[in-house]
Amino acid sequence: MLFNSFPFILGFLPLTLAGYWLLAEREGARLWWLAGASVLFYAYWDWRFAPLLVASIALNWLMAEAYFASQRRAVLVAGIAANLLVLAAFKYLGFFAGIVATLSGRPLGLAPLALPLGISFFTFHHIIYLADLLRRVAPRYGLRDYALYIGLFPQILAGPLVRHSEIIQQFTLAPLRPGWERRCAQGAALFLLGLAKKILLADALASAADPIFARAGSTALTAGEAWTAALAFPFQIYFDFSGYSDMAIGLALMLGLTLPFNFDAPYRAASLRQFWRRWHMTLSRFLRDYLYIPLGGNRHGLPLQLWALFATMALGGLWHGAGWTFVVWGMLHGAGLAVGLAWRKARLSLPAPLGWALLMLFLLVTWVFFRAPSLDGAVAMLRAMAGDAPPGPLEHLRTITIAAAVALLGPTSQEVTQRLKPVAWLAPVAALAVVVAFLKLGDGPAYEFIYFRF
Repeated sequence: MLFNSFPFILGFLPLTLAGYWLLAEREGARLWWLAGASVLFYAYWDWRFAPLLVASIALNWLMAEAYFASQRRAVLVAGIAANLLVLAAFKYLGFFAGIVATLSGRPLGLAPLALPLGISFFTFHHIIYLADLLRRVAPRYGLRDYALYIGLFPQILAGPLVRHSEIIQQFTLAPLRPGWERRCAQGAALFLLGLAKKILLADALASAADPIFARAGSTALTAGEAWTAALAFPFQIYFDFSGYSDMAIGLALMLGLTLPFNFDAPYRAASLRQFWRRWHMTLSRFLRDYLYIPLGGNRHGLPLQLWALFATMALGGLWHGAGWTFVVWGMLHGAGLAVGLAWRKARLSLPAPLGWALLMLFLLVTWVFFRAPSLDGAVAMLRAMAGDAPPGPLEHLRTITIAAAVALLGPTSQEVTQRLKPVAWLAPVAALAVVVAFLKLGDGPAYEFIYFRF
């Protein structure tokens, strides 16, 4: 079920909120209601994957219980490995089979499995908890609270990646406790802002970029087409994913829960390190704490630190998708972060405007690898951008310019909602925004969120 769809906005959401608020004083019933609604939300897309979600919750919780009963760390290691194997089977079977076939010259004949929505995100949530148990920094949770942590409908499909310590302790808070009116207003405002980002900017940019990327590598592109897609996609993915994150955080606020913000004006960064501190911040935290630091981090000398950065980002790229384009994208970002680290260690500096310009050029090139359907398609796009193609006009410049202005100059969603004051004139403005959003939603098909594919 898409957040940007009438069934969700007019059906699932009001019914779920109504039941949740009516049960506000009955903690157990309220939380089981929310857990059940979350499973129905997940099953709406494809009911066949609901048993996988339920089974993964039950088995991981039982794994944790087995650890508490035995105090054997091997139980947790086995649990983490099992989660990674399940993720590999659903997401990477075809990719790895292709590598083996290329190296051996013999196809394996393995058909890729259908990819369950949100499997990367809920698998990582499982791993966060088991890894924290392994480090002895996580408590024991009941099945209900653990199930709700994994399956909570605002964040199950595409994050933010939330740590158990950030959310489970909030479940006992009464949703209608003092300040609930302001929380609901902020939540509704964030949801509307995210919806506007998605349907007014991201989807408009998708109509510009998607057809061109679909042709990359199979038909000749003009330089104008290549530049149009390359300029549109960075803002498309930003407004698509930050819009989803805003909507998820807003929905949680309506439930009386607080999720961490996920974006902080990343295209205003002046270095790649700053960019990753502002882009998909919850994933950056996960990669740092559960991959980069275990690989050595900054504790064992510069050579190992450079390797840890590179390996972390390469694996982060592979997490985004089972394809060499994602691996190359991750490796380029890993190499870029390593160069930045070496630059800082050498005590060299760069004027902020020049750093920003170099970062934008770097992102422009690397986003092509992220979005292109194949490495050949990415190379074809970059060659066309470099002039190895007929010129052709730039298109959709108005939409791209508006998106760039909002991303680079406008306030962030959190700034807007934190400054929100209960003034009378906001009511008709919000009503008008809802009408405009509904008209836009009814104007065409709802675009899937980009990160649903990962």
